[in-house]
Amino acid sequence: MDINLVANTIRGLAMDGVQKANSGHPGMPMGTADFASILFLKFLKHHPIVPAWADRDRYVQSAGHGSMLMYSLLHLSGYDLSLDELKNFRQWGSRTPGHPEYGLTPGVETTTGPLGQGCGNAVGMALAEAMLAAKFNRPGFKLVDHYTYVLAGDGDLMEGVSHEAFSMAGHLGLHKLVVFYDANRITIEGSTDLSYSDDVRKRFQGYRWRVLEIDGHDPVAIEYALRKAQSQKKQPTLIIGHTHIAKGAPHAQDTSESHGSPLGADEIKAAKQALGLPDNVDFNVPESVRECFAARRGEMEKTFDAWQDLFAKYAAAFPELADEWKRSMDGNLPENLEALLPSFDPSKKMATRKASGETLKALAKAIPQLIGGSADLAPSNNTFLKDFASVGPDSYAGRNLHFGIREHAMGSILNGLALHGGWIAYGGTFLVFADYFKPAIRLAALMDLPVVYVLTHDSIFLGEDGPTHQPIEHLASLRCIPNVTVLRPADAAETALAWVLALQNRKGPTALVLTRQDLPVFDRTAYAPVSSMKKGAYVLWQSGEGAPELILMASGSEVSVVLEAGQTLAAAGTKVRVVNMPSWELFEKQPAAYREEVLPATCACRLAVEAASPFGWERYVGLQGRIHAIDRFGASAPAKVLAEKFGFTAAGIAGIAQQMLTK
Repeated sequence: MDINLVANTIRGLAMDGVQKANSGHPGMPMGTADFASILFLKFLKHHPIVPAWADRDRYVQSAGHGSMLMYSLLHLSGYDLSLDELKNFRQWGSRTPGHPEYGLTPGVETTTGPLGQGCGNAVGMALAEAMLAAKFNRPGFKLVDHYTYVLAGDGDLMEGVSHEAFSMAGHLGLHKLVVFYDANRITIEGSTDLSYSDDVRKRFQGYRWRVLEIDGHDPVAIEYALRKAQSQKKQPTLIIGHTHIAKGAPHAQDTSESHGSPLGADEIKAAKQALGLPDNVDFNVPESVRECFAARRGEMEKTFDAWQDLFAKYAAAFPELADEWKRSMDGNLPENLEALLPSFDPSKKMATRKASGETLKALAKAIPQLIGGSADLAPSNNTFLKDFASVGPDSYAGRNLHFGIREHAMGSILNGLALHGGWIAYGGTFLVFADYFKPAIRLAALMDLPVVYVLTHDSIFLGEDGPTHQPIEHLASLRCIPNVTVLRPADAAETALAWVLALQNRKGPTALVLTRQDLPVFDRTAYAPVSSMKKGAYVLWQSGEGAPELILMASGSEVSVVLEAGQTLAAAGTKVRVVNMPSWELFEKQPAAYREEVLPATCACRLAVEAASPFGWERYVGLQGRIHAIDRFGASAPAKVLAEKFGFTAAGIAGIAQQMLTK
């Protein structure tokens, strides 16, 4: 095996792909081709024909801008990615977009590009592996035994999310996590000396990692470091690989220009000559290189077959565990989740965060793959599963995750858990801190990941903590992200059903937006059944039959207040309809006829009420309607005082509606 030829072939493909697209990042693939070649040809356990094999190693290229490296490796390894796709790099309709996209390109484990996010994803994957191993492995049956490898650059290590995620990985002792740090000392603006002087070795040793430092172009040193990493049983491993960006390009090597721009025809020709590649052939792959990857593919087919045999024996020895394994890996849920939900007494008020905790407790017993935790707010979020153990250092059999005060990491780790498979993951914090992991929420939406966010303390009514903790714009910002389903239930029963809807949503993340304060529990014999919330919005109550004179609409904690206001107006002779809107996203998926039935065009007198930014409600109130919301930050005071000062009382809302009716 001529590993130098393999690496140089990858360099040639990267140069040619970026040049043909006239766009991209050639420098990183050229600088890391040596490490990647050895990883894929000697270490990475995977099966290009069965890319979803559960016990495969995970390769996460957190430095997603160097995507031509990954595409070259996947093509050479035998994944369903043709050379024509490499030639179609960054073009409309190709499977080789500018940054790797999960679900689009076979073999891509996660969508990367926003630097640092892949690092957190990898921690989630390594954690998922450790927890599955603790749950399913038995003496003589190592059903789960794989590594998570990460390629990260200077930018990844500068971003705060990597600090948080790698700190947690070190604390947990995730020893099957191996990070290769491409230390090329170059960023877009120039040398890293401009802004970065961390002692990375000391930093990771402080995280309780094992640190190795090598010449990132020395094949012997790379192989030695990877073997040392695999021998580690207590700590994750960081391999600091000192590399040259655009390795082999006579004039572009070690320059910031090579980071994100094509090298140009003349420089590519000179680089190919220096690397011993044909300078008159684009996208050249020597037959000997293809043979190397074909041989490795044959080895992996035997490894996969051996695992299949192992699983067959495992299923015979442990049939119940094998069945649970299949259910977990397929993401299957019990058939009738609603039958498992707790009931709530209409005579007793309850905060929706507390109702969520009661629901989680019931569901967790029936869904063994349900795991999660909070960013140090479990007592407030009600996210702790009291009947189950916690995950900790070298102790992975529990189901409670303690993320610490690390919202950034929590979001990206949740994505990694979901990407890995075998678990249904949730994470909790206050709604106002959703901003801390918004990039991870966005990526979960982009990747269709079924992650659940438990976002409590959802309005100014959390009270005395004041405007720093009182969300205003956050509901609107979550609703703006495509493919995020926001559920803001109005009472305890809706909260329980919201959990079912969240778990059944397998094509994107769900945000459960919950109250700190107690709310009335609606007596459903007097109001619409709780099942109505499945449609996102519904008529909770109406005075009289036929078309209403006034529509009052709200979500969450404001629904009960609007209902009281509506009943006051109805007592005075107004025909009022109260519409509960827990989820705009679910409502918009309903047929136009249903949406018209709930919000008939014949009634233009509409008032929307929400203790948050008014942004977005315009679509529902129309030109003649009105929005009673908050367009400023909150204040520190008891909840009842805030309700009066901001006009979120039944009397205040009834007064606004009366003004509208008399115009």
